[in-house]
Amino acid sequence: MESVLRSLQPYFERIPSVERPKSHIPFKEKFAWTLGILILYFVLSNVPVFGLSPESIDIFQQYRAFFAGATGSIIALGIGPIVTASIILQLLVGAGVIKLDLTNPDDRAAYQDFQRFLVIVMIAVEAIPQVLGGFLLPNPEVAQMLGVSLSTISFLIFFQLFIGGLLIVYMDEVVSKWGIGSGVSLFILAGISQSIITGLFNWVVPPNSTMPPGIIPRWVWIAQNYPTQQLLSADGLAFLLIQGGVLALITTIVIILLVVYAEGTRVEIPLAHSLVRGARGRFPIKLIYASVLPMIFVRALQANIQIMGMILYQRGITFLGEYEGSQPINGLMYLLSPIRSPMDWIPSLVKANPIYADLPDWMIILHFLTDATILIVGGVLFSIFWVQTSGMDARTVANQIARSGMQVPGFRKSPQVLERVLQRYIPKVSVLGGAAIGALTLIANMLGTIGNVSGTGLLLAVSIAYRFYQDLAKEQITEMHPMLRRFLGEE
Repeated sequence: MESVLRSLQPYFERIPSVERPKSHIPFKEKFAWTLGILILYFVLSNVPVFGLSPESIDIFQQYRAFFAGATGSIIALGIGPIVTASIILQLLVGAGVIKLDLTNPDDRAAYQDFQRFLVIVMIAVEAIPQVLGGFLLPNPEVAQMLGVSLSTISFLIFFQLFIGGLLIVYMDEVVSKWGIGSGVSLFILAGISQSIITGLFNWVVPPNSTMPPGIIPRWVWIAQNYPTQQLLSADGLAFLLIQGGVLALITTIVIILLVVYAEGTRVEIPLAHSLVRGARGRFPIKLIYASVLPMIFVRALQANIQIMGMILYQRGITFLGEYEGSQPINGLMYLLSPIRSPMDWIPSLVKANPIYADLPDWMIILHFLTDATILIVGGVLFSIFWVQTSGMDARTVANQIARSGMQVPGFRKSPQVLERVLQRYIPKVSVLGGAAIGALTLIANMLGTIGNVSGTGLLLAVSIAYRFYQDLAKEQITEMHPMLRRFLGEE
C-alpha cells in the first residue's frame, strides 16, 4: 500500500495548498489573519445554497455542533470531510495497512499530501449521497424559472457544496499556517458559541411550540403563565429542571469548570539547558494530552454510520433500522445514534415522543450503554491514534526537546534517554485522558446542555477556548522573547 502511496505522491504534491510563511509572523498579523478567516466563516455560513428545496433533510442535524457547518448554507459539509479523512488515515496507519514512520520527515510529508487528497475525495463522497439520495432536493420553482431540468439544479447544489468544502479546507490551512491555532478548532468554537448564545437568548417561538427556545425568555414565559404554587410542587420543579432548562444550565456550568480543571491537571517533567547554567524549564504532560479531538473522531464515525443507514433506508433496506426524518427510531441505527439529553435515555421521557412510544425499555437502556461504550472506548483508541500520528508521541517530543538543547537533570543528554523518560507518562496519560474526556462527554449528554450543543460540542468549545487562550499567551511571550521560538519548534 505504501508503495502505491509513494508512486502517487508526485501527483498529490500538485494539489494547490497554502504556502507556509518563510519567516516569523508578528502576533498582530497572525491575529488579523485569524479574525479575517473567522469573519469569512460567518459570512459563508449565511450564504444559502442556490436552488435548494425547503423540504430538504439535514442528515447532519444531530452533529451540527462539532461539524461546524450551517444547515442549508454553502458550507453545510463543515469540517466533516477533514475529520473523516483523518479517521480513515489514522485507522490505516494504526492498523499497519499503510506503513509510515511519522517521526520521519519524508513519511510525514507523504502522509500530509495523501491526507489533502483524501479530504477532497471525502468532500465529494459526503456531498454526492445527499444529492442523489434525495436528502438535498432541487427546488422545482427555481428549475422552472431558469428553464432547466431538476438534475441540472441537483448538479448545481453538489457543485456549491463542493466549493464550500474546498473553502473550509483552505481556510483551515490559512489559520494553521498564518494565524493562531487551527481553523478546524476555530470553526467549531464559532459554531458552538453561536448555538450557546442562541440557546440563552432566542425568544422566537418555533412552530408547534408554545415556549421560546432560549432559556432566559423561557423563564420569563413560565413566570407569566404558571402560578408560583404549581412551580413549587414536585411536578413543577421537575418541569423547571427539564423543560425549563435549569438542568441544562447547571450542567453547562459544571462541565465548563470540570474541563478547565482537567486542562490544568498535568505532570511536569523538569528540564535544564545543557550549555546555559541556570536555564531551567518544565515540559507539561496534560491529563487531556490529546485534547478533545478524539471525541470529534468518535462522533464523526457515528455520523458516517448514520448517513449510510439513512441512505439504505431511502432505498428500502430497513434491516439496520427505520428513520423518521433524520432520527433513527429502531434497530441497530437507533442503538448507534448519540444521546444528547435526558429525553434520549430516561424511558418515560423517551416514550413521551410519539415516534418512540412503542420502544421497549430494554432497548432504551441498551442505547444508553452502547453510546457510553462508544464514547469511552472510542475516546481511548482515537486518543492513542492521534498521539501517534500528530507528532505528540514520546520519540518525536524527545527529539524536539533534544534539538532545543534541553535535558532532564540527572540524566545523560540523549534523545533515547529523553524518550524513555517520556514513555513512562505519555502512553498512560493518552489512555487516561481519552477515557476521561469520553466520560465527561457522556455525563454532559445525559443531562443536556444550553442550546442543545450536546456534551461533545460543549467539551470541544471549552477545551478549544482554553487552548486558544494558551496559544494567545504563547504568541505574546514568543513575541517578547524570540529565543523561546527555537524551543517551541517555530524556527
